[in-house]
Amino acid sequence: MTWVFDAPLHTLTHAETVAKNKALWEAEDLGGMTEDNNRLPVPVVVLVLLTVITAFLTTIPLWGQRPTAAIYVDYIKVMDTPEIVAIQGAQGDAAAMKRIVELNKNSAFESQQGRHPVTMDDLRILKPQIEELMKIPNIDLRDYTVVGPEVKIANFEGNYRENGKRVRQQPFWDKGYTIDVFYLTMFFVGVTITMKRLPENTWQPRHHGH
Repeated sequence: MTWVFDAPLHTLTHAETVAKNKALWEAEDLGGMTEDNNRLPVPVVVLVLLTVITAFLTTIPLWGQRPTAAIYVDYIKVMDTPEIVAIQGAQGDAAAMKRIVELNKNSAFESQQGRHPVTMDDLRILKPQIEELMKIPNIDLRDYTVVGPEVKIANFEGNYRENGKRVRQQPFWDKGYTIDVFYLTMFFVGVTITMKRLPENTWQPRHHGH
């Protein structure tokens, strides 16, 4: 299987291989069905591109976003209030957690809370860790990532703040987009290579002389 890069936009295949492919294409009737060698319609190409662009725009910044300690502070502040304790005692943890979510519908972190839901047991584990961090002066809880049952300093290193501490927050471009762009690129490159291994679309197969 020889690769030819003289005219990559036309074909990537050696002339002898193209000739064999043409012969095979015309000999195979696909069970009575015939297949022409036409270009992919332009509307289909446009539709694929619009699908990719729309997927990126509608999911920003859903992919790959990591939960931080900051998004659960509002939950922790109300989990021990008389209202929540009463609901918990009468109806259980699930009902109490549902009410906590309702009370924080207008939170600045509402969208992230929805993407990273927690149970009452999760809050019980996270609460002492987050409260301990809140005792640190001028702390930004967005610098801390929730990894399972533990709250850890995020493994990002951004710019330095005025107090000398470094910003440890996930940058906007590192929320899964890098990985997704990689796979999309590999997909389109793979499809292009596959198409360019076929005979040029200027040639049409003649099945059984038709």
